[in-house]
Amino acid sequence: MDRQAQFRAREALIFQVAEQLLLENGESGMTLDALAAELDLAKGTLYKHFQSKDELYMLLIIRNENMLLEMVRDSEKGFPEHLVFFMLHHLHHPERTVLFHQIEERLSTTGVGINLLFSELYQVRKERLRIIIRMTEQYLESIRSSMSVRDYLASIWSLTYGAAAILNSSFYQRYLGSRDTLRVAYIDQALALPKKVKIMDLERAV
Repeated sequence: MDRQAQFRAREALIFQVAEQLLLENGESGMTLDALAAELDLAKGTLYKHFQSKDELYMLLIIRNENMLLEMVRDSEKGFPEHLVFFMLHHLHHPERTVLFHQIEERLSTTGVGINLLFSELYQVRKERLRIIIRMTEQYLESIRSSMSVRDYLASIWSLTYGAAAILNSSFYQRYLGSRDTLRVAYIDQALALPKKVKIMDLERAV
């Protein structure tokens, strides 16, 4: 393995372990000292991959968004399969969804020296949204739903983020019962939304 390949492999491992520590311990418990110790690396080696903890957080968020982008580029899967993957990605790890959102919101106002990374993040999201909008338009047309693309995508995100917040809440977890049953219920609700709009339109027309 050449040096560049070693660098990339080490970086992938750093991101993997950093995300694991972040999810297990929260922001306050995810220190660069702890990360270096977990990886058995000198702390200075970490700075070859990022310059600060804020930069590391942004790189983790971008890495997550790139993975979602690669998923929607899979043209062999239909819209329902993409929707299920998107929702399960967030609902199987609700702590990641909630935490990444909180960190991004904080960094957007207090982050230092990460403007270029925010630009990169927004470019990834713009590309993913472009694909998703086209895919959603085609799906809504195929089922002859009058629901707008904007309303449907906003509903999917609201359902997903709301479900992640509930699944991540220590208070609500005592009353949830089966988390898998709840995940399936939210996905079924998201898939049924445009069909319900279609039925309501037909009822109004009668």
